[in-house]
Amino acid sequence: MTADAGSDADTTHRLAPALRHLVDARVNLAADLLPAVRDSINERRQASAAALDTAGVDVTDATAHDERGRGIGIRIYRGVMTRAPAVLFCHSGAFVLGNLDIDHRQCVELARRAGATVVSVDYRLAPEHPHPAGLDDVLAVLKWIVAESDHLDIDPSRLAVAGSSAGGALAALLAQLAADGDAPPVLFQLLHQPVLDDRPTPSKFEFVTTPGFDGPATSQMWDHLAGGEAVPPSAVPARRDEFAGVADALITCSELDPLRDEAVDYALRLMWAGVGTELHVFAGTCHGFDSLLPEWDVSQALFAMQGEALRRALHPGP
Repeated sequence: MTADAGSDADTTHRLAPALRHLVDARVNLAADLLPAVRDSINERRQASAAALDTAGVDVTDATAHDERGRGIGIRIYRGVMTRAPAVLFCHSGAFVLGNLDIDHRQCVELARRAGATVVSVDYRLAPEHPHPAGLDDVLAVLKWIVAESDHLDIDPSRLAVAGSSAGGALAALLAQLAADGDAPPVLFQLLHQPVLDDRPTPSKFEFVTTPGFDGPATSQMWDHLAGGEAVPPSAVPARRDEFAGVADALITCSELDPLRDEAVDYALRLMWAGVGTELHVFAGTCHGFDSLLPEWDVSQALFAMQGEALRRALHPGP
């Protein structure tokens, strides 16, 4: 599958004006550069997290434990203080980058706007910890949330999963496991710019130099996750054949993103299976626009859409 020759020669004119100064900002996932890229991103996101006004949301770092007693770092965001619904959040970072700071702003927004307790997971990263390490971690935390629901003062019958980029893959896999009875039941899945398919798509060929994330980085990402081996189907949400019974979804993505087509395709497959699904493609945006410009009106519109979708799913009734 190929795109038209020169299709990515210059996408600057397609970017929203507010994003055009970021045209050269993209991540390089080459193995020898990962330590430096991690340090740079962690430093910047730590500073932005520390400066964020979290008024109305109680934020606490804690440790969850898996069935063997191994500790997993989490951050708990309480948008309401009593018997709240819970959202397990899987952060972005191409499976190889990020920690609890990388999507701190997004978690604050979700907790505040959805009236929920958001639990963000500091899952293990590839390539040091290839699949299924990260999935094992987020699954363990989902089970821990249910087991500790009284202590956490959350309602285990009102659970959702959410994720951004690579975290969207983990959230989608959790929703699939829940549908199969291999994870606690979830009512909703919120997937933003999600990584869903390791196979070629037109958008991966078209957007090879786009800001935020580009086509070549998608291949590097999957190679890291698989530890240099063939990508296991169990790591790829779109490799599933049957979607009936999977939780309802909101899927949001960017027009100028190599991951766009797999998000649209996944939404269609959910709808064809009878799963209640809302899809929104943000025109003129690139991957990660909500992190690059969180105060931008389009990012604020995204946060409002996500918060309202979670509120409808987790606070049923008039």
